[in-house]
Amino acid sequence: MKKEDIFARYSRQIFIEEIGLEGQRKIMNSKVLVIGAGGLGSPVVQYLAAAGVGTLGVVDFDEVELHNLNRQIIHNESTVGISKVKSAGIFIRNLNHQIKFVGIEQKIDESNAEELISGFDVIIDGSDNFKTRYLVNDTCVQFKKPLVYASILGFSGQVAVFNYNGSKNLRDIFPEPPFDESLPDCDSLGVLGALPGIVGSMMANLALKIITDLPLPLNQLTLIDTLNWRFQAVDF
Repeated sequence: MKKEDIFARYSRQIFIEEIGLEGQRKIMNSKVLVIGAGGLGSPVVQYLAAAGVGTLGVVDFDEVELHNLNRQIIHNESTVGISKVKSAGIFIRNLNHQIKFVGIEQKIDESNAEELISGFDVIIDGSDNFKTRYLVNDTCVQFKKPLVYASILGFSGQVAVFNYNGSKNLRDIFPEPPFDESLPDCDSLGVLGALPGIVGSMMANLALKIITDLPLPLNQLTLIDTLNWRFQAVDF
């Protein structure tokens, strides 16, 4: 992309004193892996693609279903029935064709987590189950990769940065995953569509701050209650 085109596209970011041209170059040279192209992954993909992240990887093994569309906003009626990774790729290419999109139509598990995570600079976990969250966390610790974490349910969510510049990780606040596999999730209790938009946007913001070396709230879990509109930071 020509220098003038870069400025025209990203000028509103470049105008920010803390970003500037140097920060934009860091964004364009960064490699980010988004785990899950669902409710949280959708706004993350949107805003990172819009910001100009150079290489954007998306891991998901599922297909787009009609009930996804109230919150998974990178997908649409025309992509129902195709893989979420292909749908994400269509969205990214239509928004910003300069981005290198790495689509990974796999379930992340013990057999591939190391290979997938080791090749990226920043990992964003938008998964929806405890097994994946802990696997991703532990692999990020192993490879010293910063991890942006979040979870959502109903009107509530939580978000944090783990394993960044020596900071703590998921097991420092929740040492073990719950043993009860029947715990409620979005499939059983639902989620208001705008909630993952809020939390996912926060995740994208944190990822961009990591990329551009801006100050971050470390060893801190932000609790989000959109029903009562309360936000609380908990140190750990």
